[in-house]
Amino acid sequence: MDPVRNPYAPGAGQRPPELAGRDRELRQFEVVLERVARGRPERSMIVTGLRGVGKTVLLNAFRSQAIQRLWGTGKIEARPDQSIRRPVASALHRAVRELAPRHRAPDRIEEFLGVLKAFAQAGPEPAGKTKARAHRWQPGIDVPAARGRADSGDLEIDLTELFVDAASVATDVGVGIALFVDEMQDIPADDVSALCAACHELSQVGGPLIVVGAGLPHLPAVLSASKSYSERLFRYARIDRLDRESADVALLAPAEREDVTFTPEALDALYGAADGYPYFVQAYAKVVWDVAPDSPITVDDIKVAAPEAESELAVGFFGSRYERATPAERDYMRAMAMLGDDPVPTASVADELGRKPSSLSPARDGLIKKGLIYSAERGMVAFTVPHFGTFLRSQPA
Repeated sequence: MDPVRNPYAPGAGQRPPELAGRDRELRQFEVVLERVARGRPERSMIVTGLRGVGKTVLLNAFRSQAIQRLWGTGKIEARPDQSIRRPVASALHRAVRELAPRHRAPDRIEEFLGVLKAFAQAGPEPAGKTKARAHRWQPGIDVPAARGRADSGDLEIDLTELFVDAASVATDVGVGIALFVDEMQDIPADDVSALCAACHELSQVGGPLIVVGAGLPHLPAVLSASKSYSERLFRYARIDRLDRESADVALLAPAEREDVTFTPEALDALYGAADGYPYFVQAYAKVVWDVAPDSPITVDDIKVAAPEAESELAVGFFGSRYERATPAERDYMRAMAMLGDDPVPTASVADELGRKPSSLSPARDGLIKKGLIYSAERGMVAFTVPHFGTFLRSQPA
């Protein structure tokens, strides 16, 4: 079939042609938006799940919902060892720019931008940079930095004041502001604490600003370790692989728009291969489309396409992550894989390697920092990538 018409999209964070199986989460967020719009108390929202289940796609869909309601929006992607101060400043700058044309008092916008500029410049300069350079950094704001507001250098104080002021601007316009944070588990511990404190203050004063985060399954534990009240501060949504009906919809809906369909046996084979994980569904479907001679797509087409799809996943999805690990970290992951696909005790990994658990701490911590494994619960570890154990067991030792 014509590869130009291929509707499937196995890209990182790329919205699939049919966002199947996420209706419940989209409805939940619609409720959040509506409650905030009506001045009702509402929690910010956190989406968690493994790699490849569509967290970033869902985060972007939430953002589209907020934009449709004329909210101000901004998005950041957290990175390990990088403060969120400047990324948050940039994101809120964008959000307020979206609201500014509808605000009746330009002076109020300029006043907030002065606070925003002071906030952005108040943090310490990254290692190797001079202090003076920090104050030359300009977030595209043509107003002088304010003094005495969000500029103490203490992120918890500054972020709380900035959020309250941003929420006030949104209140003036009669809408809200949504800050979207991807890879939220990578925010440094002190910054997580500051973010939770700012959200806590907003929840008490009822400001129309929400934080919507996405991260790996251990993100709730990261937040809870930072602030004990975080369990009550956020609305949590765990997303996983698609059920059979949703996976079929993800395949059939875009194909039928191109006058193509699948036989029931082909759908059976595709669900077995992809196991319902959204990224795998798109990856297999894209290759199958390209190799199938015509419609309907049959189980024989799946058999022909499967080796090529698995090869592409082995290089782009699994292999790229495996290559990031050090030799010691690879040994640790291989030992995990030999113990199965479920979360495994760290003590069992040590036994598999014939080592003391304490000697493996650097490898385990390095893998967690790289986002390749996570601590499912105390003393347990699991892969962040579905089917990673299967991939590792297929590799030569």
